[in-house]
Amino acid sequence: MKAGEIDRGAMLLMMLTVVLWAFSWIEMKRLSTLIGAFDLVMVRYMIAFVVLLGLMLVSGRKPKLPPLWLTLGVAVFQTTAFQCLCQLALISGGAGHVVMLAYTMPFWVVVFAWLLLGDRPTRLHVVGFLFAGLGLVGIIAPWKGLGSMSGSLLALTGGISWGLGAVLAKMMFKRHSPDVLNVAVWQMLLGAILTWPFTLIFPQTPIVWGAELYWGLAYMGILASAVGWWLWLSVVQRVSATVAGMSSLGVPVLAVVFAWLILGERATNWELAGIVMIMAGLVIVTLAGAHKASGARS
Repeated sequence: MKAGEIDRGAMLLMMLTVVLWAFSWIEMKRLSTLIGAFDLVMVRYMIAFVVLLGLMLVSGRKPKLPPLWLTLGVAVFQTTAFQCLCQLALISGGAGHVVMLAYTMPFWVVVFAWLLLGDRPTRLHVVGFLFAGLGLVGIIAPWKGLGSMSGSLLALTGGISWGLGAVLAKMMFKRHSPDVLNVAVWQMLLGAILTWPFTLIFPQTPIVWGAELYWGLAYMGILASAVGWWLWLSVVQRVSATVAGMSSLGVPVLAVVFAWLILGERATNWELAGIVMIMAGLVIVTLAGAHKASGARS
């Protein structure tokens, strides 16, 4: 790839990931009355594990444990904590607002990437950061109240967990260059194992078996988890943690649109303005990533 050229392949993978994950928030909200929060997380990861393991075996590869501590760190913070915290937050909060609070994650990616990877933000990164931050404020509209404080804190903590996990994943790829599909297989397995004790400790919503639940689990397990995680790790492998994290802000933007169209959570003028600001921030961050790559190669 030439100096200053954007990795278009990685951006295409990111776009596909954004669509899959944005719609998953609608499914998570709809499934919250049919299955317990922890049960849903565990089942979706078990389905994803079976799908990805099958793909790996068909391709002739054998699952090998990636670097233990980094793999476990990603599993704890990004795979397990993020999903469990956000699923709990969705019980009391609307999908649009919960996803926006959870997707403060790219800001935490910037912070952790700076602290752990020395990936110092450029001036363009900071400008994009400010645009995206203002956009999130417009969508959250804190002057109207954040609804359930416990739900808000759960979503925000989930965002912090994701940010740290994403940087740990980037650290693993930089130091050890593991196979992306192999990492995804282990993340799904560990996510299911780490969530299982919580399904026993905390009371869960009785499972309502039926077609709606089956189709929802199929989407969450196969597309959102198996395919989505494979795509996401491929993006993290190819671009900086900062660019990957900020680009993922497309998920809450699209999720707000889906929540508006499907769940009837109508967007306000502030939310629409916030979407525009976030999109501007995404463009700036993408350009910053290309500019930084050009400077590193010159």
